[in-house]
Amino acid sequence: MLLGMLAGCGRMLPVGGRGDLIEYTVSKGETLYSISWRYGYDHREVAAWNSIPPPYSIFPGQRLLLIAPYQRNAKPRRNIATAPAKSTPPTSPRGAPVAKPAVVASTTIRRPSSTQSSKKLEKPPTRHQQKSVAWRWPSKGIIVSAFSPSKGKKGLDIRGKLGQNIIAAADGKVVYSGNGLIGYGNLIIIKHNDTYLSAYGHNRRLLVKEGSVVKQGQKIGEMGDSGKDGVILHFEIRRDGKPVNPMPYLPRRKN
Repeated sequence: MLLGMLAGCGRMLPVGGRGDLIEYTVSKGETLYSISWRYGYDHREVAAWNSIPPPYSIFPGQRLLLIAPYQRNAKPRRNIATAPAKSTPPTSPRGAPVAKPAVVASTTIRRPSSTQSSKKLEKPPTRHQQKSVAWRWPSKGIIVSAFSPSKGKKGLDIRGKLGQNIIAAADGKVVYSGNGLIGYGNLIIIKHNDTYLSAYGHNRRLLVKEGSVVKQGQKIGEMGDSGKDGVILHFEIRRDGKPVNPMPYLPRRKN
């Protein structure tokens, strides 16, 4: 049931009965960034596990290996399939040795060098420790839901008017533009550098396509009705694939 709920558009299956590895089948419209975003991985991690070089192109039907979401804090086993234990070769009724079974080649999950050791939870950066990304607010409005990971709140919900402009919070490249991620509606993900991504959910209209280079302040969408929470923009910043509180990054608002 858990795997079904997490699968979204793609298909997730345990690998060889192993609970710590998942085989994910890519669906049309998905990107490595959107898949990594959905499960909270750094896109470079997923790329390294699957030997996918930049610019991280994937295709429908492609199978990706992931560590199961519920095993994120557990040390993954290294091999998907292991060779059978050595033993005395069986013999036929006439005493002739029987051919040994073929050894199944093992597949290794490779982590990128930057994530070989597990990282401790980092403190939110000050407004002067932002890795050369200058941020601005993506839209005007009242914050109706604050960042609270323990409650499943991975960003800010900003209430506004239907059709209100949504702008890029910083310079970057659009790596996802679509509606394939459950709970985000029409979503835009922008890559700002190798560390930071930002996301803009519940758009009424998507005004940029994947691959587009955008400038800070450029209009990228229009605020839409989320259905459950009314007219809002859901805004997230992710650092190395992990959600962070946007507030320390954004300039202080004038009352």
